[in-house]
Amino acid sequence: MEQVRFKSKWVLLGVSLLVMALWMAGCTSDKKSDPKESGSKLNIVTTIAQIAEPISIIGGDRVTVQSLMGPGVDPHLYKATQGDIGKLESGDMIFYSGLHLEANMLKVFEEIGKTRPVLGISESIPADQLLKDEGGAIDPHVWFDIDLWKQALGAATEQLKIAAPEDAEYFESNKEAYFKKLDDLKADAKAKLSQIPQEKRVLITAHDAFGYFGRMNEIKVVGLQGLSTEDEVGLSDIDDTVKLLVEYQVPAVFVESSINPASINAVIEGAKKQGLHVAVGGELFSDAMGDAGTPEGTYLGMYSHNVNTIYQALSVKGE
Repeated sequence: MEQVRFKSKWVLLGVSLLVMALWMAGCTSDKKSDPKESGSKLNIVTTIAQIAEPISIIGGDRVTVQSLMGPGVDPHLYKATQGDIGKLESGDMIFYSGLHLEANMLKVFEEIGKTRPVLGISESIPADQLLKDEGGAIDPHVWFDIDLWKQALGAATEQLKIAAPEDAEYFESNKEAYFKKLDDLKADAKAKLSQIPQEKRVLITAHDAFGYFGRMNEIKVVGLQGLSTEDEVGLSDIDDTVKLLVEYQVPAVFVESSINPASINAVIEGAKKQGLHVAVGGELFSDAMGDAGTPEGTYLGMYSHNVNTIYQALSVKGE
């Protein structure tokens, strides 16, 4: 009888130790799920670099930021890889642009959103400020309107504050300093582009990514493809664009870093047959930014590059 009691005590002790171990493991797990509680940085995962780079500045040394899509990548066609899924699952929060830009990733965002914050930052912009095409589709390329992009980045900043309220003032201070640079960029861009003769302010690119840029800077924009690069380019699109070039005597058209230049080359050839020499004005960054470590790998540098390229090409005086 005494031996049975002795064994029972050891059984109870073993159960107690097991319960305590499980409880401690749970506490450790809870701490890992809250990066700020353990003293680590917030891990932010974004789709496009136009979000990642500004958020790395606003978040400063309190965050780590990684972008799924690098230079030359088309977000309209992008599909998440297995490696992307792992990155998304490791993030404390996910920022994507939205408005159907990353159309092939919506189901992934829905699943990831069950376990952590997932925010389409452009979808914070009021609907009446967004552009639509003739079919009613919303133009997702809002980063080309600096004022709208400030709203989107502001929504992302508020999410950072929710995740790390003790760093809210730090995030806000960084945001205000960065937004001051954006305001200066906007003023410089408008001042430079306003020097292009009115009749030459026609921006022709591979797809319709520069609508917001045109609206902000009073430039007529024509994209051979629609808002998405999934749209087809027909002969009528090319013919209509050639007629526009001839009518306005536009000196240059532009290729995009993430788009096949074939359609633009067809327009140049079409104009040549009409007796108009049209040059390639340069490469613009539309859906993707430049290489990391270069000026064009930053939002400010990418935007400035586009402004300077367009200004130089369209300011050419006709013969």
